[in-house]
Amino acid sequence: MSHQATTAEPGEIRAIIEAERHREGPLLPILHALQSRFGHIPEAALPLIADALRLTKAEVHGVVSFYHDFREAPAGRLTLKLCRAEACQATGANALAASVLDRFGLDWHGTTPDGAVTVEPVYCLGLCACGPAAMVGERLIGRADAARIDAALAEAGA
Repeated sequence: MSHQATTAEPGEIRAIIEAERHREGPLLPILHALQSRFGHIPEAALPLIADALRLTKAEVHGVVSFYHDFREAPAGRLTLKLCRAEACQATGANALAASVLDRFGLDWHGTTPDGAVTVEPVYCLGLCACGPAAMVGERLIGRADAARIDAALAEAGA
């Protein structure tokens, strides 16, 4: 997904909601459109969506927080995804994840203070035979370790 994080203006949020609210089951299309435009789901959008769809703000927030692809804050310039599936766990993914998160001083979905990297869990990158697997931007990394991840991040400009 290619997007640029920008400031969310209420008028623009309302326009996006209006453009999508005619659809059957409009909440997810509205959320996707907002994230595509702003790089995350702005907090200011929650009451506007709730009002337009006759939902509570808590119901809208519940959907945003349930789906891991929705962000409540802009992501870093690069996303580092670490596989959490069982095949990768069997080849050391848990230790790799702990090491990466500790090194960056982050929790899952966290972004480095300089805005360079956001670390996210995923549940299969399709490299089950050569785990642990990671993904830097659009680049897949099999048999991932700290050195391979660092090289991919450096190559991508992080």
